[in-house]
Amino acid sequence: MPRYCFTSQVDPAHLEAYAEAHAHVWPEMCQALDATGWRNYSLFLREDGLLIGYVESDDLDASLAAMAETEVNARWQAEMARLFADGDTPPDEGFHFVREVFHLADQLPS
Repeated sequence: MPRYCFTSQVDPAHLEAYAEAHAHVWPEMCQALDATGWRNYSLFLREDGLLIGYVESDDLDASLAAMAETEVNARWQAEMARLFADGDTPPDEGFHFVREVFHLADQLPS
């Protein structure tokens, strides 16, 4: 399954609010992510607000588009927008993708 890494920037003034929100993600948001093909999804947050995401998806463009069509995603993104450094871009549209250059499993002999 393809793997994707992305970065974004949480406003450093809102690190605790961001972490708290993600400690209690709405069940319907988790269900929507699962239903739209997000697998093994993790977020990591550095003290300066750098957000690093990792997700696996058969077709990330299709997964992103399917999430964009859900009502719960619209509500979640509206709630999260105030916590990001760039308040003009919806959080789920401000991902900066990082190219994978190494994966251990790909290098090990079969």
